[in-house]
Amino acid sequence: MSETPDYHSNDEFVTRSAKLKEIQDLGVSPYPHKFNPTHTAKELLETYGEKNPGDFEAAKAGESPAVTIAGRLVLFRAMGKNAFGHVQDHTGRLQVMFNRDISQVTGYDPEKAKVAQPPSHMKFIEKRLDLGDFVGVEGRVFRTHTGELTVLAEKVTLLAKALLPLPDKHAGLADKETRYRKRWLDLISNPEVASTFRLRSRILGIVRRYFDENDFVEVETPVLQTQYGGANARPFLTHLNALDQEMFLRISLELPLKKLVVGGMNRVYEIGRVFRNEGVDRTHNPEFTLVESYAAYWDYNDVMSFTENLFEKIALELYGKTSVPYEVDGKTVEIELKAPWKRLSMKEAIKVYGGTDVDTLTDDALRQAVVEKTDTEKSAAEKMTRGSLIAALFETVEDSLIQPHHIIDHPIETTPLCKPHRDPKLAAEGLVERFESFIVGKEFSNAYSELNDPVLQRKLLEGQAEKLSEGDAEAHPMDEEFMESICQGLPPTGGLGIGIDRLVMLFTNQHSIRDVLFFPLMRREGHVGSPPDRAL
Repeated sequence: MSETPDYHSNDEFVTRSAKLKEIQDLGVSPYPHKFNPTHTAKELLETYGEKNPGDFEAAKAGESPAVTIAGRLVLFRAMGKNAFGHVQDHTGRLQVMFNRDISQVTGYDPEKAKVAQPPSHMKFIEKRLDLGDFVGVEGRVFRTHTGELTVLAEKVTLLAKALLPLPDKHAGLADKETRYRKRWLDLISNPEVASTFRLRSRILGIVRRYFDENDFVEVETPVLQTQYGGANARPFLTHLNALDQEMFLRISLELPLKKLVVGGMNRVYEIGRVFRNEGVDRTHNPEFTLVESYAAYWDYNDVMSFTENLFEKIALELYGKTSVPYEVDGKTVEIELKAPWKRLSMKEAIKVYGGTDVDTLTDDALRQAVVEKTDTEKSAAEKMTRGSLIAALFETVEDSLIQPHHIIDHPIETTPLCKPHRDPKLAAEGLVERFESFIVGKEFSNAYSELNDPVLQRKLLEGQAEKLSEGDAEAHPMDEEFMESICQGLPPTGGLGIGIDRLVMLFTNQHSIRDVLFFPLMRREGHVGSPPDRAL
């Protein structure tokens, strides 16, 4: 038997539960099946704007426009013969006026009533309705003498009795943890939060249209996989009872999509959830949304242009301009997304923004610089290759990349899935045709000229598998099925991955990934465990 929830002892819950019984005893259904509003609050406010649909006398005489609205009762005050309330729907709030002589409660069923003499309609409204209840109101729209657009309620229908109150008398939620954990209350109390999530939906629509317009086919690949890969990350492990075998939640969309390109689907993309068993901070959530795409016969230069054009398109569709405001270090900065973006190699970025020319440093000097400028232990640095040291040093300048940058030509140690550079000199230095896009000091995209040489691909994945066996939990395992597909021929291909959550953060000026996820990962209430890998 389950325990009684804590809220059952809440005074408000007890009081409202008693009202619920009274309502049922009156023969009124507190949870009807359907209601048909004709207008939203926003529609009425926009339709009438500064217009006057009539005064109270016109509404009382049935001469002003008839409307039907529905929403949550969020304000109520009785004033003698009249009472005023605010009804909030998904578009905003509208004032409603209840009148003792005009307003009637619908839904009475005498056959179900257990009370011989029901209360007056106005008494029902004043004594049985509570803030948080959903109500439907049919009536006449008019302007009060103070100029506020109002609906004179002729018929009032209780649509859903709320047994618990809204937070803090609907003044809003101040506690961040409660807002994230109980997002439905956050949405009720803070209309700007709902606006952020509506923008998220619009951004996803723009992304889909952009790929579709460029002849990409949207596909779906498995979330449960027998073999994970495509990123440096620790997976979540589960067990499939039906086949009695271990399964992994995918950490990337990459490998299945490349198999589809091998199969002749030249341009594919997927928007989906991926799962990485790693830390939690302002820009990381173990479950997040990724868009990945692969285009046959493209290289990373094509993908760079494609990426910056996508960001520019989103800005234009949302705001009608190519720049967006974003707060950086307490100051609002206009981020200019118009293509083309600045392109720097990883080594050039370290020189420009960090003042270090790595080409002039010996391996020992580079190692010393990494120890001094990062949190890398000396013993760990001793084991790092030159390419890994350069990548570690680059992380110290990421915060300087405020305006859009493509950081190109990475060391081969950063990925086993990318083509060596076509420039023989750069290839000899161990550089690959990879870029990451940085804006406001954060990585927004990752892209390659995809490695399609099966011999080199096997060598690199074998190296990763060896690291995995030596204890590197984020190294790639060997995937023989993927290798088989590559052996059957992958054309030259440009691949791209963009984190949707960070994309939404940029276009909504949010600074925590939790503010763009409906239900971010939270520690179980009452659970005491080890701290997250990264500070929040």
